Amino acid sequence: MRVMVVWCPDWSVVAALEEAERSLRSPAAVMHANLVEVCNGPARDEGVRRGQRRRDAQARCPELLLLSANPDRDARAFEPVLGIIEDLRPGVAALRPGLLAVRAPGSWYGTETKAAAVASEALVQGGIWDVRVGIADDLFTAEQAARTADVQSWVVVDEGGSAAFLRGLPVHVLQDEGARGRELVSLLQRLGLRTLGDLADLPGDAVEHRLGTYGAAVRRRARGEDRELFAARTPPPELEADVAFETPLDNVEAITFSVRTTAERFITQLAHHQLVATAVRVEAESEGVVCSSRAWLHPRHFNARDLVDRVHWQLQGAGSTSRVGAALRGRKQAGEVRAPIDRVRFVPETVEPAAAHGEALWGTASDDLVERGVARVQGMVGFEAVRRPVLQGGRSPAARQALVPWGERAVDLRPVDRPWPGRVPGPAPVRVFATPPVAEVVDDAGRDVRVTDRGVVTGELRRFRVREGGESLPWQPVTAWAGPWPTDESWWSAGGGPSARFQVVGADGRAWLLLRAPEGWALEAGYD
Repeated sequence: MRVMVVWCPDWSVVAALEEAERSLRSPAAVMHANLVEVCNGPARDEGVRRGQRRRDAQARCPELLLLSANPDRDARAFEPVLGIIEDLRPGVAALRPGLLAVRAPGSWYGTETKAAAVASEALVQGGIWDVRVGIADDLFTAEQAARTADVQSWVVVDEGGSAAFLRGLPVHVLQDEGARGRELVSLLQRLGLRTLGDLADLPGDAVEHRLGTYGAAVRRRARGEDRELFAARTPPPELEADVAFETPLDNVEAITFSVRTTAERFITQLAHHQLVATAVRVEAESEGVVCSSRAWLHPRHFNARDLVDRVHWQLQGAGSTSRVGAALRGRKQAGEVRAPIDRVRFVPETVEPAAAHGEALWGTASDDLVERGVARVQGMVGFEAVRRPVLQGGRSPAARQALVPWGERAVDLRPVDRPWPGRVPGPAPVRVFATPPVAEVVDDAGRDVRVTDRGVVTGELRRFRVREGGESLPWQPVTAWAGPWPTDESWWSAGGGPSARFQVVGADGRAWLLLRAPEGWALEAGYD
């Protein structure tokens, strides 16, 4: 079985730039955990490299556009690429966003070279500019062939020629296999092995003894002996649903009423396939052009009423994304849109098995009542106006809070399981002030207590008071205190720099969290 691999380099950056509606020629990098995960060609030309820290990448390229990592976005953007290749040859396997494999369709187009040319041409016509194709006897060799091809070109490895083709490749090509690949590359380089041919020449039992099962598998790939299979996906069923209005409607309430039956049909057709939708894109067309499009997320899964609510919020302008002009950017009167709508479409972006969202033994009626009540409030005050708190990673109590619109899933949150040096240990405070009031803390001699650059407190915390509404409240004795927990954040911006937090118990028995920043003291949170 011959394998054809299609590679679209730097796909995470391409997908993020398209979502942000920025030029693909802009130097950009996708960041994860404050490190460069993927960067594009213009960024590499300026010296940006994968694995660099944020500040190092920005020092090399000050105009670098920083983008957040989003695997769901990358997968969604890669779906059209899979569809184009699937039209040419069924049985496509999505290895990861930006990389796919399929059995080489040489006999269908005369030769494998012609098949690669047809695939490249189809993708370029579909708007994918940087595409590279590789064909070989096995999956690994075909992927490496694609990575050595030029833009909109292909490399075809002759039958039986995998080992010869791979011999001259450097071992760092294994870094694309993740953390294990990077660890193996580091070890091979320390052992003096520079190419895959050097690894292939080693005895198999010695490699397995020294490098383990994974190292032995890599050696077989380097020798062209690995016949790893890939699971071809089954084309998904057609799950979209739309409704066309013979007479275009320009009133939100009329549109909302008219899509109810379509929303029920959409949910029913998902249930027929034993699926539920957790992410749905709602599109509205005016004169055949999509003038409003937004992807909505649900913390559980959508029902028909949820979809109708989303249509109502979107057309009201509470977060609609106009793609042509300003068709829906304003309302002439309450409940009216500027451009008449002639079609509304529901597109499932994320579907999951219905069994994974089954109700509990006693049902979820109470949860449904709460959700419907909150949905009514959102309908009155706007979708973005009703939010729920979500816990995320951070050092300060305020940084650990994120507000997410009710009904949306939280994305791009800082991970909670990181060490976060300088974070005050639990229990967490009960109240966190949105605007921390100014405070004063003095020692026995009435001098302001400070924290040196080395984290040393200049005196015992004896009294503190808070300034509220321009007036200072009475001094309160400190009966106990703990700290400091020093941090040094955002030193490059105003208000940043070294700071320290203290837990303080007043004479009335209440506990507070005080922050000593470069500009002075502030009352950050309370434990009462």
